[in-house]
Amino acid sequence: MASLSLGTGDIGAIETPALLLNLDVVERNLARMAERARKLGVQLRPHAKTHKCPELGLRQMAQGAVGLTVATLAEAEAFVDAGVKDITWAVPIDPTHIVHAQRIAARPNTTLRVITDDLATARALGGSGLHVWLKVDSGTHRAGVDPTSSYGKEVAQELGREDGLVFDGILTHSGHAYKTRNHTEAAAVAEQERLVMVQFAKRLAVAGIPVRGVSVGSTPAMAAVKDLTGVTEVRPGNYVFYDRTMVLIGCCRARDVGVTVLATIVSHQPGADHCVMDAGALALSKDPGPAHLDLAPSFGNVRRHRALHVASVSQEHGVVRGSPAALRSMHVGDRIEIVPNHSCLTVAHFDDYHVMRDGREIDRWAIRRER
Repeated sequence: MASLSLGTGDIGAIETPALLLNLDVVERNLARMAERARKLGVQLRPHAKTHKCPELGLRQMAQGAVGLTVATLAEAEAFVDAGVKDITWAVPIDPTHIVHAQRIAARPNTTLRVITDDLATARALGGSGLHVWLKVDSGTHRAGVDPTSSYGKEVAQELGREDGLVFDGILTHSGHAYKTRNHTEAAAVAEQERLVMVQFAKRLAVAGIPVRGVSVGSTPAMAAVKDLTGVTEVRPGNYVFYDRTMVLIGCCRARDVGVTVLATIVSHQPGADHCVMDAGALALSKDPGPAHLDLAPSFGNVRRHRALHVASVSQEHGVVRGSPAALRSMHVGDRIEIVPNHSCLTVAHFDDYHVMRDGREIDRWAIRRER
């Protein structure tokens, strides 16, 4: 088994399961995406639901991000507390959450931007004082108005009246980019997303509805896109860490994955075709990975052991399978690092990161996963 360095602040002293953050890799990922946004001429507003960590959010701001995107109002509050004063809550708001959103927006020097795709909610937001984006379906078919529909135009007209709110523009998420197989397919999704949004913006402008901004984004699309003419900002999130899925669809290289789950082998019977580790679904999640690639089921691969993978997970256990030779090298007490299928879901199962540099723990950062 490949050795992991031992000593003070060392990985050997960390109780498992634990979430490791490779700071060198993460810093490189942050710098690369910030530079890509600059070259493409768009503002960067990273989706912080991936990391849920003030230290990482502030590093993204230091790299030039104009603000952050979040998935919950609790995340919004955590990042405002940390000093990030421009936040987009990228889940469609319903009227019951307006008062909470207003409380956050009322904090000094704070701008909270919300999204909607619903006409009644758009009307309810009148007088709220909030900044509002119109959510558009650009191909994911999960949420958002149809940009070719009369309904989409009607919601835009209501928001465009700016009756006690600020209409920021139109926003979408190319979630279907995660279903691509390679860089070329992801670039095609990115261009489709751009065209849908630019054409909708033009349609609204012809109707006399001002569109201040056009916000798009997903990590696979942003990694592959060639042109963002007509777009004003992008909101990738997963790029801070990437994961096994991103490697398999060609979005990044294996060395770009910035988080792993440290686990311990806790059972390995003589002659068995598997061993058991102490990291299960509550560490790795039950995301099966990119099923559209027609690969054998796996819940993660074992770093430094290509012949091993996580074949199944229960609540607190993971079953590791692979070649007989690789399995014979595993012993109870051995430490292994698992590259998760989905870093965003994996992070949400932990309270903190063990921040690593050169195989040694140098810090510990809290994960703000309040609901």
